[in-house]
Amino acid sequence: MTTFPALLQRELSRDPGRPLVTFYDHASGERSELSVTTYANWVAKAASLLVEEHDLERGDALCLDLPAHWLGPVFLGAAWSAGLVVVGAEEAGTAEAVVCGPGSVAEHAARAGDVPVLACALLPMGVRFAEPLPEGVHDVGVEIWGQPDSFIAFDPPEADDLAVRAPGLALSQSELWSAAAAGTLVTDGGRLLSAANPASPPELATFTEPLARGGSLVLVAHPDPARLESTSADERVTDRDQSTRS
Repeated sequence: MTTFPALLQRELSRDPGRPLVTFYDHASGERSELSVTTYANWVAKAASLLVEEHDLERGDALCLDLPAHWLGPVFLGAAWSAGLVVVGAEEAGTAEAVVCGPGSVAEHAARAGDVPVLACALLPMGVRFAEPLPEGVHDVGVEIWGQPDSFIAFDPPEADDLAVRAPGLALSQSELWSAAAAGTLVTDGGRLLSAANPASPPELATFTEPLARGGSLVLVAHPDPARLESTSADERVTDRDQSTRS
C-alpha cells in the first residue's frame, strides 16, 4: 500500500469489525475502542472538517499538537486522506492549520485570526468543551458531528506526496507505509500496548505499524505502572513498546 486511503480501504475490506485503536486513560478511567469501521468514519468526518469547512488543500501542512489520545490517530488519518503534511508543535508557525488539545489552546489562539485553529476537549466520545474557547478557536466537539461518514478527496494524495515533516525527518506516503510494513514494534495481526504519543512525528510508528500490519494499538494515557499488566492481559496484548516496560 502506497497511500493511507488505499491502506485503510484494504483493512476495511479485510476485517472491518476488528479493533484498531483501544484507548485507556488510567487517570480518568476512560476506555474507548474504535473498530476499523468506526475509525474510518471518524477519519472521514475529520477530513471533511479540515477540507470542506476550513479549506485545506493537498500539500498544506497541518500541525498536530495533541497528547496521547485516540483523536491523534484520527487526525493523522484525516490529514493523510486529504494529502496534508503532518508537522509537530515546533513547526506550528509554518502550518496552514492547527489541531490542539486543551493544554495548548492558549498557545495557538493567537494565530486563530490567520489560520484555522481547531481544539479538541479530549473528553469521552469527543464531546465539546464545557467552557467557551478563545475567540476564533473552533471546537472540534461541536463542528465534527455534522460532517459526513465518508470522504473522497477532490485532489487525492499520491504515493510521492510528503506525509510527515519534522526536524531531521521527511517521509512521503509511500516511504511512511513501507517503513511501517517493515517495522518491528508489532507482529502481523498483533496488539501493541503503548503509552507513547502516536500523533508526535517521532512516535508515529506506534500507530502506523499496527495499521500496516493488520494489527491494533492499545494506547494508554497517564499510565499507572501498577495497572499496565492487567490492561495488557485484559486486551490480549501481544507486543509492548519501551514506553510500557519498567
